[in-house]
Amino acid sequence: MIIFETEVIAVIDRAPGVKSFRFKTDKRLSFKPGQFFFVGIMINGEERTKHFSFSNSPTEADYIEFTKRLTNSDFSDALNRLKAGEWAKIKAPYGNFILNGKYEKIAFLSGGIGITPIRSISKYVVDKDFSTDIVLLYGNNREADIIFKRDFDSMAEKRDNFRVVYTLTSKDIDKDNWQGRTGYIDADMIRKEIPDYKERVFFICGPPAMVETLNNTLEKKLNIPTDKIITENFTGY
Repeated sequence: MIIFETEVIAVIDRAPGVKSFRFKTDKRLSFKPGQFFFVGIMINGEERTKHFSFSNSPTEADYIEFTKRLTNSDFSDALNRLKAGEWAKIKAPYGNFILNGKYEKIAFLSGGIGITPIRSISKYVVDKDFSTDIVLLYGNNREADIIFKRDFDSMAEKRDNFRVVYTLTSKDIDKDNWQGRTGYIDADMIRKEIPDYKERVFFICGPPAMVETLNNTLEKKLNIPTDKIITENFTGY
């Protein structure tokens, strides 16, 4: 773990109410895809700190980045005002939502902003040209809410063994324009979209209620062993 001062180099709009924040990195920093870090920023003259997952891969070595859905909190308001050149402090890395070895087959289950560490892991696997077979089921309310869609579509185009399934949960989806799946990720969707699910290691990341529900679904309805399920909860602030 290292601590270093840095500055904002870019703020990127990802979806309505969602932004990525990029910072200059320190050459001493080494992290694993899927880990998180602490960010300190100034709010009313005081340093305030929160933790966020890396949304960039270690292969994107020129910067570090986190991505957040902005809420009505003081911290979100301060982030929303951040501009390039402003001060920040980084403490990193932390966390165990990572690839422990080169798995043959992975399934990611995610919702909303929980996609950020999965983007980090996926980008790393693709850039390193691992042979890992990946299926991602990613739920959002509307199509406009899908974060990193362009990135995931590009990864899927580059690799035959990288497949992304987007599902939307809004009750008023325009099905003339949306040809993808609808509804929440559940046992039936997993069986249909991941027929070889018993052969995979599952990574679940999203709001705590979603993570708990999907963890129970895997264990009790699909009989996935607990040692083949890796979870990360995303709480908002």
